[in-house]
Amino acid sequence: MTCGILLVTHPGVGSALLEVATRLLRHLPLKTEAFDVPFDADLDALLPLASAALRRVDGGDGVLILTDLYGASPSNLAAQLARLGTPARRVAALSLPMLLRVMNYPEQGLDQLPATAAAGARNGAIVDDA
Repeated sequence: MTCGILLVTHPGVGSALLEVATRLLRHLPLKTEAFDVPFDADLDALLPLASAALRRVDGGDGVLILTDLYGASPSNLAAQLARLGTPARRVAALSLPMLLRVMNYPEQGLDQLPATAAAGARNGAIVDDA
């Protein structure tokens, strides 16, 4: 069994990152799906759809939910998802380095993946003085 990955983001962010990651890696080792949250979204109305996406990616060991901006609507929806019963952890500040880092450690469990994701974001931010 493995963890699933659910990208809960503003429109287009998660799907674009997922497309690039798939192109770079050719095969994503973890079940992954992007769920876009429209700017004018009613989160209560979206919750059943987001919950279905969460269940689709759950590989049996829970789901790592990656959001683009902490405190924004996608993050708030992710917080609601994490309370529904499926084991889930949330990490904000989604980036391509974060997503690729997670995909490089598919054997990790839900207790380790959040730190791996955060390390991907931190280590992917480079100040190039050239």
